[in-house]
Amino acid sequence: MHGHDDEHHDERLAHHFDNSSQQFDAGKLGIWIFLITEILFFSGLFCAYAVYRSHYPELFDFGHQFLSTPMGAINTVVLLFSSLTMAWAVRCAQLNKQKGLVTCLALTLLCACVFLVIKYFEYSGKISAGLVPGDGFHAEGAEAYAAAHGFVLQGGIPEGAGRFFGIYFGMTGLHGIHVIGGIVVITWTMINAMKGRFNSEYYGQVDYVALYWHLVDLVWIFLFPLLYLIH
Repeated sequence: MHGHDDEHHDERLAHHFDNSSQQFDAGKLGIWIFLITEILFFSGLFCAYAVYRSHYPELFDFGHQFLSTPMGAINTVVLLFSSLTMAWAVRCAQLNKQKGLVTCLALTLLCACVFLVIKYFEYSGKISAGLVPGDGFHAEGAEAYAAAHGFVLQGGIPEGAGRFFGIYFGMTGLHGIHVIGGIVVITWTMINAMKGRFNSEYYGQVDYVALYWHLVDLVWIFLFPLLYLIH
């Protein structure tokens, strides 16, 4: 009897689960526990941001001048669209639309890569001008950057200006690492989708990855106004 059960056991169902529904619920609980730890992690960063902003408002008034609002806005639109395509991917898996699933995952992956390319250009421009954290900050580079981009530094260069860029690179860099993590798991999910491993009964991996990706997008939704828009 045991051998007969093994013969008909779906390889997508782990042996310690009785059915796909139980497996899905267990996975859902696991991903939510993981996401809660991520929320706590980023909450600490946002608290640090709030403390620094309240104590050193002049640093943020100075630093925001060097951030490209258009680039930040484009990245926001890109991530919002990627959340939509990820939600479509889950729906396609639920409806057994394999081609649509792969297409939506590919679009999400493309959006993630576009986001990182834009961040690369943002980072490279600032690093080359010496707009970096701590003692590496160069006042001359800040003045040259402002002149090259056609704006006048308002209020001069405050003492400890590099602290702002420490916060900027720290928060956006950690978010970028999570985007890279998203690229890895989305690629893995897309490969499995191309192998036909998902259907209306077994689509847990797609759903879990989607939840993670939505959190990554949500974090950016907070980062964009806090760093780029609030003067």
